[in-house]
Amino acid sequence: QVQLVESGGGLVQAGDSLRLSCAASGRTFTSYAVGWFRQAPGKDREFVAAVSRSGSTTYYDDSVQGRFTISRDNAKNTVYLQMNSLKPEDTAVYYCAASMSSAFKLRDGSLDAWGLGTLVTVSS
Repeated sequence: QVQLVESGGGLVQAGDSLRLSCAASGRTFTSYAVGWFRQAPGKDREFVAAVSRSGSTTYYDDSVQGRFTISRDNAKNTVYLQMNSLKPEDTAVYYCAASMSSAFKLRDGSLDAWGLGTLVTVSS
């Protein structure tokens, strides 16, 4: 099973950009669709973005469409989440997740592995 480690979180101001990374261990990284979820204080975990095994297909929640970009580098076993025009409501712990199903099913919660998360705080 793949292990996932997130990095890149931090404290930024509204309007700033941040890039999160998700490093995966194991030789079967390309067997997994990978995505990002987030959980804000007092709220349920929610889907943010997902990318297919090849990187050719992506999905985004409406709240981040046009501001966030998910990508993957299969040679480096890494998935990225580029976050631009950050808003205070983007403040959350961001989790990387992997699924042996499709990116579409990952979006709906079909998951096989989770990372421990990285905190993103956006001040106004």
